[in-house]
Amino acid sequence: MSLPDPTNTSHAFPPHPKTAFAHAADHEPEPDADHPLVRAANLTPRQRNAVLGAQVRFFIEASESVETDEETIRDILSALGEIVEDVELDDADADGDLGEPSGAVAYAEEGDEEDKDEEEVEINTNFRDEDVRIGAGWGKQEVRRMLYHLKHHGMSSFVKEYVSTRAIPIPELLCAFGLLLADELQTKKPNTLLYFLRVALYRELQLREKLPQYNTIDDAVNLIATSRRILILTGAGISVSCGIPDFRSRNGLYATLKDSGEYDLDDPQQMFDIEYFREHPNVFYSFAKNIYPSNFIPSPCHRFIKLVEDQGKLLRNYTQNIDTLETLAGVRTVLQCHGSFATASCVQCRTRVAGKEIEAEILRGEIPLCKICNAAKKSKPRRKSRGKRRNNDDDDDEEDEPPFPPGIMKPDITFFGEKLTDDFDYALAEDRQSVDLILVIGTSLKVSPVSDILTHMPHSVPQILINKTPVKHINPDIVLLGNADAIVEYLCAQLGWELPPHTPPSAGLQPPAYPVRKKRRSQEPASFTPQRVGNSHVWLFEGADGGKWVEDLETEQAAAALAALHVPSLSSSQSSLTSQSSSKSESRGKKKARVS
Repeated sequence: MSLPDPTNTSHAFPPHPKTAFAHAADHEPEPDADHPLVRAANLTPRQRNAVLGAQVRFFIEASESVETDEETIRDILSALGEIVEDVELDDADADGDLGEPSGAVAYAEEGDEEDKDEEEVEINTNFRDEDVRIGAGWGKQEVRRMLYHLKHHGMSSFVKEYVSTRAIPIPELLCAFGLLLADELQTKKPNTLLYFLRVALYRELQLREKLPQYNTIDDAVNLIATSRRILILTGAGISVSCGIPDFRSRNGLYATLKDSGEYDLDDPQQMFDIEYFREHPNVFYSFAKNIYPSNFIPSPCHRFIKLVEDQGKLLRNYTQNIDTLETLAGVRTVLQCHGSFATASCVQCRTRVAGKEIEAEILRGEIPLCKICNAAKKSKPRRKSRGKRRNNDDDDDEEDEPPFPPGIMKPDITFFGEKLTDDFDYALAEDRQSVDLILVIGTSLKVSPVSDILTHMPHSVPQILINKTPVKHINPDIVLLGNADAIVEYLCAQLGWELPPHTPPSAGLQPPAYPVRKKRRSQEPASFTPQRVGNSHVWLFEGADGGKWVEDLETEQAAAALAALHVPSLSSSQSSLTSQSSSKSESRGKKKARVS
């Protein structure tokens, strides 16, 4: 079914109460003169430019998180016209924080009439602005139904239902989410308007509400025991105990590369940048042996995933790791989102071979070459020299020679600048229909698009985070902080499961160069007791690094416990003591609240 023209703005802002878009809003208050929708019509040219500039900046920054193309970016920028120099777009947030758009417009305090043009336009920091929603005729119940559809059926289903089937203009839909587009953006190309909508929907999908019925370790154990289709999302944290460094911790791979100065890198991430690799493959191959999986064996976390699969409970393991240790542990239902060393391809002719064919070169720190491309080069007859060379022709020919031969082999790892395979999107669309539990283990979820997996899963599916540090931009139902190996061993003990034995390395591979810690059998009682943070859903295991996030949560929980018990805060001042005495007498006879 073809999409209707999203540029249809026949339903003006605010719509006539009798139009199809006055969704159950008859009971809502009518906007007054101070309403953003009314005031927007009275903006001065400078204020309109400020609003437009803020919205353009917002949508450009959003492209760090929501995929789009260059044509859409150009279409957005074209709205600026003559004021493009007034908008700073070159400092977009690198971690993909969408910031706040200019939804409704508010002003600073008004001064004299002649100074009105000098007023600053204040950008509303509430994305879901109620005034915009009401003014556009969207009722609360209708918006709730829209959000339910989005969070339970996903973004694609939402677009199909509301844009394709109901043919609601996208500027109208954006008002339901509190975003009133500037006039110049309302008439953009259909694909650009769809991008605006996807940005708004993505933001809503990030606002997952915790499921209140799950909080304890017993809840986590029961969820694992009773679930049948568990999606496990893993990152570098599950391989740290194998001797493979993670990427972003203070002692991680990027920090080590930066501190060592051994490699000629402007930024540590250049080690995995496709353009840098094409120009300097020697740098990657001088380093690759340090992370090549022949030197490592699976951790308890890898074996836990295998155990979940053996129990018939694994829907799929989405791993961001390139070490193939999940496969070495025997996991069959695994999607290596960022590729792996299992195969390698020629950057020139795209010939693919098994990773074993370039293993020797990797371990020697040499650049592996494509046999097809370089065989063709060897068989090509050498051109004979015609006449006497003049001046420094020999030197010129040497300078023209490429620094590396053609047809360099590259492990099928997804470098920065490369897209993930279609397998990722297909698997995600399939799995969201049947998943009943999500385990996030050993990842900070900072690399898109894997970091967005949780936003595309139904929000009613329970989520458990197992990680050394908090992941602040998600809202899991149970948080288990600490060394991931210790946590999964503890869970196995509670479940009565036995972790499978270590998988020995393949013949001919080097043994691990790090000391192997003797592991506790799953049935044996743990030598430590997890500590709960107040009465919250957060539990601390050995190795937990909660930092200020946990400190703030402890303070919040302590305050909540005092409030629940009607115990006033202590103070050294006499006035506070008097206040405490008064509060105690007032609360006599009242039933104390039960701490749940």
